[in-house]
Amino acid sequence: MVNVLVKWQGKKYEVDADITMPGEYFKAQLFSLTGVAPERQKILVKGGQLKDDTDMSQLGLKENQILMMIGTVGELLKEPTQPVKFVEDMSENEVAQALSIPAGLTNLGNTCYMNATLQCLKAIPELKSAMEKHSVARGQTDARANMVESLKGLFKQLNESGEGVPPFVFLQFLRQAYPRFAEQDSQHGGYRQQDADEFWSEMLTTLDQVLGKDGSVSTVVDKHMSGRMVTTWKCDEAPDEEPTERQEPFRKLNCIIDKSVNHLSQGIKKGLEEVIEKHSETLGRNADYKSVSRIARLPEYLTVTYNRFFWKASESIDAKIVKSVKFPLDLDVSEFCTPELVEKMRPARLHLREIEDKKAHERKLAKKGQNAEPEAEKKDMDVDVKPEASSAPFELSPEFKADDGCNPTGMYELIGVVTHIGRTANSGHYMAWVRKEKGVGGPDPAGRGIPETQHWWYKFDDDEVSMVTDDEILKLCGGGDWHTAYVTLYRAKKLE
Repeated sequence: MVNVLVKWQGKKYEVDADITMPGEYFKAQLFSLTGVAPERQKILVKGGQLKDDTDMSQLGLKENQILMMIGTVGELLKEPTQPVKFVEDMSENEVAQALSIPAGLTNLGNTCYMNATLQCLKAIPELKSAMEKHSVARGQTDARANMVESLKGLFKQLNESGEGVPPFVFLQFLRQAYPRFAEQDSQHGGYRQQDADEFWSEMLTTLDQVLGKDGSVSTVVDKHMSGRMVTTWKCDEAPDEEPTERQEPFRKLNCIIDKSVNHLSQGIKKGLEEVIEKHSETLGRNADYKSVSRIARLPEYLTVTYNRFFWKASESIDAKIVKSVKFPLDLDVSEFCTPELVEKMRPARLHLREIEDKKAHERKLAKKGQNAEPEAEKKDMDVDVKPEASSAPFELSPEFKADDGCNPTGMYELIGVVTHIGRTANSGHYMAWVRKEKGVGGPDPAGRGIPETQHWWYKFDDDEVSMVTDDEILKLCGGGDWHTAYVTLYRAKKLE
């Protein structure tokens, strides 16, 4: 890191320049500080102007060196696209249609928190199916019901369009149902930036309430996105006092972030174990109780939120914790489950491992087939042994069969991420990253083959949509002024 000063419009901004990253990263840091979009920035450095692919290590930056930036805050004017024959000259709509890239959502003034959340929720087919079956009576005055109905129409527009879709109607009903999302920014004018995690929670509450009015015993949110938690309180100061236990539903796990947390699993554990003070009937006074929560039922879709913001009283802002917290593409949460659930999941977990071992073996054989050697040279090669499968055919337990929307293995795969770039909860920018399923949608970008075990992802920057690989997703762990995971959506691995 090299500490430099960037001069812009009479002000100097202190920036820790990571010389191991390209110029694009440095521009993103300046965007979070000044609000000037990277494409509008002109940064004067030795040898000319800083470009996105500039090797920062070759600039010879020195401590407290002053750099000059030219650029203004505002929307960049775009030249109109012209219909042409070559792919590199196509409009975004034409490229989107050629690659079947899904449409994005237009930013209607600090609505990126909403756009990013909706793109992730759209990746849950059970939600879309439930909304399609639900109907709202004409003249409905319930803003929440109208929210769900407009969301159904919005998802349909996104499926049919190749261009950015402006969510005017949905936004109108959202602000009617939840006036706080219509708060004005007294300093800069217009609508305030909002918290994507709060909007995510309100969306699930709204979907649960509205779709539950059909008379269903349990809604799609209850079945597929809600789990059950068992919490036990025990007082070490009163060993003879019986522990108390409570069961309650949950829709997300919290990843607590402090100096000791470097990985998602560590943060989840901290969120499930804490010490609280409450009155002890045995001692007749307040005492410390250790609270331990364990999962008794896992949903098919698991939401994990990262506690990245805290109230900074000295500046009266919700400041951001930028510490790096790594998260996996494949997540096993069995360590956070009750012993009873772990035991019930054992057969399904074993079967899932057999499936994955078989797939790995098939990939290995396919790779050897592509690099086949002449028969005479194969004789001395080791013989591959196919992984042994269980002698009896696998059958899911009746309890799990009856529990529609549960996860019987405790093993998940990442399918969606909402990220935030910026230093406070009420500023910066949100984006969504949604995994492209293999064999679904259009072809992968040409000339950029990736291993069969990896995936392509759609990067939703409001109505700008592009594609990235797993490697780019794993860089969203934080640690600087870059896109940082704030909400992650995991899906249960399939027992094929």
